[in-house]
Amino acid sequence: MAHDEVNHDYHLVNPSPWPAVGSLGAFIMAVGAIIWMQTANGGLFGASGPAVFLIGLAAVLFTMVGWWRDVIKEANSGKDHTAVVQLGLRYGMVLFIASEVMFFVAWFWAYFNAALFPESPTSTSGDIVGRVDRTELFGGVWPPEGIATFDPWHLPFLNTVILVTSSFTVTWAHHALRHGDRKTTKLALWITVILGIIFSCVQAYEYSHAAFGFSGNVYGATFFMATGFHGFHVIVGTIFLFVCLFRVYAGHFKPEQHFGFEAAAWYWHFVDTVWIFLFAAIYVWGSMGAVPAAH
Repeated sequence: MAHDEVNHDYHLVNPSPWPAVGSLGAFIMAVGAIIWMQTANGGLFGASGPAVFLIGLAAVLFTMVGWWRDVIKEANSGKDHTAVVQLGLRYGMVLFIASEVMFFVAWFWAYFNAALFPESPTSTSGDIVGRVDRTELFGGVWPPEGIATFDPWHLPFLNTVILVTSSFTVTWAHHALRHGDRKTTKLALWITVILGIIFSCVQAYEYSHAAFGFSGNVYGATFFMATGFHGFHVIVGTIFLFVCLFRVYAGHFKPEQHFGFEAAAWYWHFVDTVWIFLFAAIYVWGSMGAVPAAH
């Protein structure tokens, strides 16, 4: 049966190995993580956990590179990413960012649950069996007694200025790309990538000087989980933008079609917005009345 000429705006992808390879890699990575954790707790699986985990991780990374390479080829073909397909891609990116928002809602929820209620609840029907005594655990205050927090107007404020500035520069790059000014696009993207790298370096320096640890206290656990996962997102966003920069040099984007860059810019703005909330809630509000750590 002969193939009919395509008369619709939808892109039907060719058979691809990446869903199967990615699923297998994710499964191996999960199994390796379980074996690794069991070994750390005296399990009987030997020391193979890290190796199995890294094999699965390598398969997942290989899938990401290969799959996104194919998507870039489709975008550059000139016929696959029609207006309808681009609209679907935009919806997909919006839903992905929405899922990321809910991911951070969980960390904010954990933080505010402890910060807003540092004292044990009162009960007229007697003590609740197995209840954690928050007053004893936190000292009835937030931050907990003995926690020396970061001065929000030192390194955290510097990082805030860096990320807010990078939000402007990525918008500058997008504006230049829409007007066909590739020279300015490259310059603005280079500045954005460099600012992202500087942010990660400053945060690593900040972590190395923290007066509290990750384990043993609720403040440290909630602080490092929220800011640490945000830092991971900054690294991912920086890589995302660097790939876009490489594609600009390769001449991939057009003023009228550059969704890959738009997706990276949206992701970067999301990362910036989350940091502003982290800075206001954890660094500024969360340090009120606390003893600041020595620089």
